[in-house]
Amino acid sequence: MDDIVRQAIAKWPNVPHCYGWLGLDARGSWYMRDDRVQAAGPFPHAKGAVLRHAKLIDFIHRNYERDDAGCWFFQNGPQRVYVELEAAPWVLRLAGDGQVETHTQRRVQVERTLVDEQGRLFAETDAGLGLVHTLDMHVAAEWVDSGRWQPETIAARELPERFGFVPSPAAAKPGTHAAAAR
Repeated sequence: MDDIVRQAIAKWPNVPHCYGWLGLDARGSWYMRDDRVQAAGPFPHAKGAVLRHAKLIDFIHRNYERDDAGCWFFQNGPQRVYVELEAAPWVLRLAGDGQVETHTQRRVQVERTLVDEQGRLFAETDAGLGLVHTLDMHVAAEWVDSGRWQPETIAARELPERFGFVPSPAAAKPGTHAAAAR
């Protein structure tokens, strides 16, 4: 976490959390979701505007964390901005040299791999669960063919509970319209 963020938290410790305004899609892109987009439906059905500002994205990456309940958030100064996840907390990029990196450029170690009923390939890593980026499926296929990876079958609906993440903190937050609809 950036020092400036820690200082802001210390200066303003009681800033309310923000829900529903930021989404991470299955390709590692961040989406800003204003009131109009949120009213149009849940993420990823209604995505919003893709973020393209490199410095803002780098700031989000440096301050992207998980809380004790399994909700992922971006610490924006004193405010936690909870993230709506399309598939998993991490989107993984694979390199031909065997390295695996998250969408935030964090190197990770793969502990096991899983494939869901849609054919999506996930990896359990030392940082948590990640979805393999679609552009890297050719590398993943080579790793599976060589026996380096041996994916287990899993139902997509089981992933959040099994790997301890909350896909929609906004829907899980007590007292919200989305939580009341469940």
